Amino acid sequence: MRKKLQVFISSTFTDLIEERQVAVKAVLNSGHIPAGMELFTAGDESQKQIIKRWIDESDAYVLILGGRYGSIDKDTGISYTHWEYDYAGEVGKPRFAIVLSDRAIQEKIVKLGYKDATEQNNPQLHKNFRDGLLDTKLVSPVDDHKDIELSIFKSLREIEQRTDLSGWVSGKDVPDVRNILEENAKLLKENTKLTNENVKLKHKSQKDDLYNGHTYEEVMIYLINTFVEIPEAIDKDKTQANLLEIILVSHNNFATGITNRYDMGDSDKFLYYKVAPKLMSFDLVEKSKIAGVQYEKIQLSKLGHKFYARLEIQKGKLK
Repeated sequence: MRKKLQVFISSTFTDLIEERQVAVKAVLNSGHIPAGMELFTAGDESQKQIIKRWIDESDAYVLILGGRYGSIDKDTGISYTHWEYDYAGEVGKPRFAIVLSDRAIQEKIVKLGYKDATEQNNPQLHKNFRDGLLDTKLVSPVDDHKDIELSIFKSLREIEQRTDLSGWVSGKDVPDVRNILEENAKLLKENTKLTNENVKLKHKSQKDDLYNGHTYEEVMIYLINTFVEIPEAIDKDKTQANLLEIILVSHNNFATGITNRYDMGDSDKFLYYKVAPKLMSFDLVEKSKIAGVQYEKIQLSKLGHKFYARLEIQKGKLK
């Protein structure tokens, strides 16, 4: 029986969105199951316990380290990603690290800006952690997404050979599991019912914090998982990006407003016709007429400004 391993993927948040998505895809293509905590709030002790349980229940752990060190855990004095890496080692999980090369970090700086792509608060802690990983001689810096995929494929092939990992086995390969499956189905149904009730209660108490009927977390998941094709005229090297990346890069454009003038540039056309309609679904942007002219303007709505402010606060907490 071939077991599917659950692989916990850890990294800092907004600077490594693309790299985590590449890692998730590589784990899936290897025939295994990716796991991780995309939207947890740094510093919340209950969430820290949840992460421990996720790591405990996973079969392997992978760290992606870029130019940022991440939020500091007040109990240990190291970052949460550093703490996760050490904890996985303490509980005996097979672990490996993917460290972005200097060249890859420079490319990140070009895309995101120096402040968002590099560690501002604890550069020495980041350097010590990075140097320690590279000194193990089991870690080689990666230059691009292809290197990340290859590193994951190679590492998982080695980990697959271990016989002490539980993994997940298809029900068809386990004899006489009907009673267990029926009981699981019953529990799942009850759990789903309770979950739905909790969601309804949560939504009822958060009516003043909705974006066209959707919570901040739901909108974030949509933005992360929705990709838009990028015209070659804007970027010859990058073919697509998710909406969260685009919002982070183009906030100033939407804040001041984008008009559909006849002489609008390629970037404004892309944002006006390809991106803005998707954001309108959540009332993040709105269209308005400009007096005395034929064209219209699309800009951030009040909800859009509120959403971006919360996003900035979350980024600050995760630094």
